Amino acid sequence: MHAHSDLYLLTHPEHEAKISQGCTTEVVGQDGISYAPVRSKTQLRAIREQIAGWNGNPTDEECATTLASIGMFEWDSIRGYLDCLERNRTATNVAMLVPQGNLRLLACGPYDTPASNEEIMDQVELLRKAMAEGAVGMSSLLLNPADRADPIFSGLTYTPGMYASNSELAVLCKVLADEFPGAYYAPHHRSYGFKAIESYAEMLDLGRDTGCPVHLTHATLNFSENKGRAPELLGMIDSARSDGADISLDTYPYLPGCTTLASLLPSWASAGGPAETLRRIEDEAAREKIRIAIEVTGCDGGHGIPTNWDEIQIGSTSHPDLAALSGRRLGEVARSSNSPPIQVFFDILQKDRLATSCIMHIGNEENVQQILKHETHCAGSDAILHGKSTHPRVSRSETSGVECAVLCALLLAEHCAAYGTFPRFLGHYARDLGLVKLPEMVAHLTSRPAKRIGIYPHRGLLAQGSAADLVLFHPETIMDKATYDQPKLRAEGIRFVLVNGEVAMDEGQLTGMRAGRTLRRSKDGKVTTVATVATVATVAATTSQT
Repeated sequence: MHAHSDLYLLTHPEHEAKISQGCTTEVVGQDGISYAPVRSKTQLRAIREQIAGWNGNPTDEECATTLASIGMFEWDSIRGYLDCLERNRTATNVAMLVPQGNLRLLACGPYDTPASNEEIMDQVELLRKAMAEGAVGMSSLLLNPADRADPIFSGLTYTPGMYASNSELAVLCKVLADEFPGAYYAPHHRSYGFKAIESYAEMLDLGRDTGCPVHLTHATLNFSENKGRAPELLGMIDSARSDGADISLDTYPYLPGCTTLASLLPSWASAGGPAETLRRIEDEAAREKIRIAIEVTGCDGGHGIPTNWDEIQIGSTSHPDLAALSGRRLGEVARSSNSPPIQVFFDILQKDRLATSCIMHIGNEENVQQILKHETHCAGSDAILHGKSTHPRVSRSETSGVECAVLCALLLAEHCAAYGTFPRFLGHYARDLGLVKLPEMVAHLTSRPAKRIGIYPHRGLLAQGSAADLVLFHPETIMDKATYDQPKLRAEGIRFVLVNGEVAMDEGQLTGMRAGRTLRRSKDGKVTTVATVATVATVAATTSQT
């Protein structure tokens, strides 16, 4: 339900991370920002730079050489991006949400300013076009509150979507509800720390007021301040549902979360885009203001709570000089170099040009367990898959074309979720802890998300007429094995994975089969593939004959 494979699907289409753990379908375009729609190469470049810490960012040279056959970044629309996936064939099926941050960038630019009526209507038309091209809903970044003067309660550093007002988002959600029945809204909430409950309440009210189905994505309550507050959140969700709101949620089965290191910055420091962010980081007065916001008062980038640098683990990096820092806690790096943590933070952002990811060790196990038992719960990984590019310092004369392609598609999966999410739900939380029965947990991973996406019963159900997306696993042995020291260890207990009737994993070994299809919403509201695929009945008949 929540994937960040937008670029990795193209640079590494065999998709070992997801196929090896039994994932056959994923939803991209999450958290309000992705590579489409755009109106210019300049806008696309700005987005590529902004989310390089999530996905990596192949150079123009690589796009023109080793990635030329893919057509990398040669699209400007949702349809164009999905067509590119379809042409290149990926291992998993892919559905896409319209990223609201893109809509705001196209209509308003990268600025923290209120949208005019004309700019809001521009976003509406962009949304309509994207939905007509096959998107299944809309995602967004965190919201600014009515009181924009509150520096802690103003959003997270995923610009520019976070600058949208509540009324602006309500207009977009009303369009979804009225014109695209079954489409849903997946918000990245304003805070998962300080005032997290208030942030969730805002989303629930949006669902009540507009009639738009709301899917609370990576629904967590982090930091010690929220320990034990899951029943409060779930009570609010149940109340909204009793009022007629269509609410669902997803979680990942780990305590740490992953994001970009730059997301720790206060939102004002990111206004204007990556170039302006880097300029502020180089300015002494701005650096001191940022330091106070991050370390002393707390800011929206840290969910309103002063940052504990020992909770921040450096993830993927792009600059070769920073590779040795990957996997280390930022506080430990600072102590070993006898430098202030904030200085290390600034140095990394500058050298990597914001293209660094991080893991935040801020979760609460009690909350995770309570939330995943909810009747609307679906599974999502939120795993950052870093389609990492070669660095200009790597000479092409020193590597073969194949090696360059491998380097360009290098996966640095620093979070366990990239390889272990779904087996962990089944093995740890269902079988070992018994929080839910195993068949019910299977529904959390299959029929529940399929219903929300709009692909049920053709997918997410084992029936004669359904698509043959099948996973055969051993209930007594299935378990995630990935750790933060070895995040690419494959899960155990999964024997076979079929995608659209084709075997992608055979007795635990990847076959390299790329049978995935793009899933697109049509005018009648059905979400289907552009080509006919094998059904369960077809596979059963073929198997019985052999």
